[in-house]
Amino acid sequence: MSRRRAAAVVGLGVCAWSAFAALTLVMVSRHGAPLPPDRALLAWALGHRPPTAVAAARGLTDTGTGAVPYAVVVTAGLIAGRTPRQRYAAVLMGLLCLALGQAVRYGVMDLVGRARPPYGYWEALPSGWSYPSGHTTTSALAAGLLITALWLRAPHGRGPLMLLAACWGAGVGLTRIFLGVHWSTDVLGGWLFAAGWLALLLTAAARWLPAGLRPGTPDPDSAPLPPTEETRRRY
Repeated sequence: MSRRRAAAVVGLGVCAWSAFAALTLVMVSRHGAPLPPDRALLAWALGHRPPTAVAAARGLTDTGTGAVPYAVVVTAGLIAGRTPRQRYAAVLMGLLCLALGQAVRYGVMDLVGRARPPYGYWEALPSGWSYPSGHTTTSALAAGLLITALWLRAPHGRGPLMLLAACWGAGVGLTRIFLGVHWSTDVLGGWLFAAGWLALLLTAAARWLPAGLRPGTPDPDSAPLPPTEETRRRY
């Protein structure tokens, strides 16, 4: 990445981590009690739940965990690399980003220990504590990696695909509120955590990954050799 883009990624990461830390402190200080927006959005969801919308939300929310996010990450790695070595490195880094991100998120969930909305409001079967939302974090990480890969390797026509990936990641998080299994601040925390984690990964890759393995860059081993003296004379 250029210095300007690297600075933008670092700035995004700092803002995301700062906001996530502030929100987490609020959760801890209130012992997980819902904020006014949490109650308002849950109340709205309870009043707008036709069976068709609930079925659609369940279908979308199911894509936020399990095999789908990992398949999205593998696809992102295959898109990002120019060479087989870069594709292998990109897939490995993406899977590592997702797996480690989930592990850290579980640690935060256990530390905060926030309770979910009341059981009677659920339209899905969640597990574990509530903050930050697991489906939200996982889908946002996968969508962010795919958007990054498209940004690196698809200069033409990438806008609609990036928008589609962003809508999927955001949509999964919104279904968690709609289905009554998360407070809105759980989802916001998941988005902030994912943004900070992605910024951290991209910054580390740009700083320490060997040039030949960085996705989107030409492989030095496959670069054409400089012309010899005989070639210069011939042409």
